[in-house]
Amino acid sequence: MFEHLSPFKRFSSNPILTREDIPYPCNTVFNAGACKFEDRYILLLRVEDLTGVSHLTLAYSDDGYKFTVSPSPWILPSSDPYYEVYERYGIEDPRITRIGKEYYVAYTALGAYGPRVGIAQTRDFVHFERVALATEVDNKDAALFPEKINSLYVMIDRPSAMGQRKPSIWINYSPDLVYWGKAHALLAPEPGWGSTKVGVSTPPVKTKQGWIVLYHGVRDTAGGRLYRIGALLLDLEDPENILGYTPYFIFSPEEQYERTGDVPNVVFPCGLVAEDDGIVKMYYGAADTCIGLAEARLEDLVECCLSSKA
Repeated sequence: MFEHLSPFKRFSSNPILTREDIPYPCNTVFNAGACKFEDRYILLLRVEDLTGVSHLTLAYSDDGYKFTVSPSPWILPSSDPYYEVYERYGIEDPRITRIGKEYYVAYTALGAYGPRVGIAQTRDFVHFERVALATEVDNKDAALFPEKINSLYVMIDRPSAMGQRKPSIWINYSPDLVYWGKAHALLAPEPGWGSTKVGVSTPPVKTKQGWIVLYHGVRDTAGGRLYRIGALLLDLEDPENILGYTPYFIFSPEEQYERTGDVPNVVFPCGLVAEDDGIVKMYYGAADTCIGLAEARLEDLVECCLSSKA
């Protein structure tokens, strides 16, 4: 009766990846960026090693369900003096966006001064290079749009708040992926399921009605923080214009692997792959311990946003 409030259906064999699937010692695997490349599915896994520092490792699949993990990490914290101090404690939570022939990875660089957004690029998922540290601290949860708008690159991020203000979702622009500005606030925490903070989860997916973006909302409870997922619909030509969004959550921790782990009661997607048949695959971190998969119809996500508009 209320299926329109919960458009995502979990894969029956979840979780699809755990630390037992990583071919080298680690603590956990979670929060993976995702894309299609040469008819294969790619996950860029956040793997936390036994010291507590995260790096990024590739996994491949022909069907989007069963993945083979590379035997060694792909992106480690940099030793380059420019980046090292800002990546010393790990690189985390990648989001992959294809723009033209390039695949860009927006990630969280964690260092001595706090988190900031880094951007890397690749064409073949063999070679990569860092493009920039795109923000100052404290900033994270960034995703790039898959095309320029008004001749500018567009990025959503989440600068941390000062004073009594709570972390919100922002949008900003760049001519070259290095220098960013024209920042504009998109969505702030509201009383209810996302009252503590909100942040972007997945790169925007283009539909006829607008850009679909999944976001996470966090609520402090007596038992700790609870992470759940909502959706935004942004105007195609003016993404600062929110056409609709879900004031309720559309995906939340329910299964044991989502409720029990290093950080309990967390579902945290970083990758959303749109199929030709209108289905989207959402790859999400569960309890900061493993990776799950859920699927929905793209048109249902759009409808969730539009039907909720006041």
